[in-house]
Amino acid sequence: MALQCGIVGLPNVGKSTLFNCLSNAKAQSANFPFCTIEPNVGVITVPDKRLEVLEQLVHPERVVPTNVEIVDIAGLVKGASRGEGLGNKFLANIRETDAIIHVLRCFDNENITHVDGSVDPVRDKEVIDLELQLKDLETVEQRIQKCEKQAISGKDPEAKKLLDILLRYKEALEAGKSARTVELSEPEQKIAKGLYLLTSKPVMYVCNVDEASVISGNAYVDAVREATKDENAEILIIAAQTEADINELETYEERKMFLDDLGLSESGVVKLIRSAYSLLNLKTYFTVGVKEVRAWTFHEGYTAPQAAGVIHSDFEKGFIRAEVIKYDDFVTLGSEVACKEAGKLGIEGKEYIVEDGDIMHFRFNV
Repeated sequence: MALQCGIVGLPNVGKSTLFNCLSNAKAQSANFPFCTIEPNVGVITVPDKRLEVLEQLVHPERVVPTNVEIVDIAGLVKGASRGEGLGNKFLANIRETDAIIHVLRCFDNENITHVDGSVDPVRDKEVIDLELQLKDLETVEQRIQKCEKQAISGKDPEAKKLLDILLRYKEALEAGKSARTVELSEPEQKIAKGLYLLTSKPVMYVCNVDEASVISGNAYVDAVREATKDENAEILIIAAQTEADINELETYEERKMFLDDLGLSESGVVKLIRSAYSLLNLKTYFTVGVKEVRAWTFHEGYTAPQAAGVIHSDFEKGFIRAEVIKYDDFVTLGSEVACKEAGKLGIEGKEYIVEDGDIMHFRFNV
């Protein structure tokens, strides 16, 4: 599936600390295996308590979790939209990702200098936003020129619809707003998707705070909330330095004790990975057997054949039907046999929309 979240942020906001925490195999619940595709791309296991429950019920030979790719995107400076510094590379890297995790510094520390001399997460957000918006505005203006000619000629009926969307984007971008703030209908979203605008990507803001603010936040976090209220964006509070301290602890018990002392049920890294998965609109279904219990990633809205295709393209081509057990039913009744006897195993056809947590068994013929 290879969908990616890109981590962005100005220097010294805690972005690399956070990425290193993600890349460390010692995590709060199960181990999070991490492998490097390139120096800045991590494939990170998505924590899912449902897998642990299924493992206890089925006792399989192995358990295979699903994962998400996180990309550490470096090199932003003011003027990136004009190609300054590593600007072109930075913008190209963001264009290749499917969602953005934007790390903002929300802590005071005299020993860690800020690139602009003072801590102001809203200003930091606006610096990166502005560079992305300027690049998008350039893209939109170029497309408008091309689209106007097609719309006037009347040869392409879609050109008029696209032109209307482009003009709305232009108005928002010129007002200093991101493309994602423009409300589009579902058909319009399909048309706009081909524009690949940087500021239309889903975004999550990670407020990097000190240890004392990790539960309820602080004034900096409140300012970020106010600045992003029109963006329909999730805000996550994490203390990156605390996460780094947790990673230094050797055993699960030590890490659990550390989190309990802070009043946390799970580490911020676990929350971040789960949120990144959700940000990409990804869901999980399971295949369950004595040989293997496995989590599979699919896009929200997938039909049964599409979900089957995640395992192998032959499953999709030769799809006959899917046998589906709801996760809660499986846990309550304890086995596939018990679910069958209780009438809780559904036979679904090609139109079935797969739901998060479904336990699936596919019948196919190639």
